[in-house]
Amino acid sequence: MFSLNETNKFMVYSTSVDLRKGVEPLCGLVRICGRKPSDGSVYVYFNRSRTLMKLLHWERGGYVIYYKRMEVGRISRKVFQAHETPVFYELRWDELVLFMEGIYPSAARRKRFNIQ
Repeated sequence: MFSLNETNKFMVYSTSVDLRKGVEPLCGLVRICGRKPSDGSVYVYFNRSRTLMKLLHWERGGYVIYYKRMEVGRISRKVFQAHETPVFYELRWDELVLFMEGIYPSAARRKRFNIQ
């Protein structure tokens, strides 16, 4: 059941991740950053080319992974905030939805990013 909405807290990993990883390695990234994967937050990961996205979420009874593959375009590079070490930073629901559509929220002109 898809149960994500604006009441969830969305935490984006600041660097790209090999999205062949499953639940345990993704939970390990959360623990390395000093967070608890079962705290109810939704952890968001992107691949290097920004064409894939995984969301890790704890629901009653276990973990759920949501997977998004962009058929056209890619997720904006600006989704990654510059940090020296990988960290999680918070993102609002509406920003996440725009990123999933390939749109950067604070762009003056909203368009889909094309693969070059």
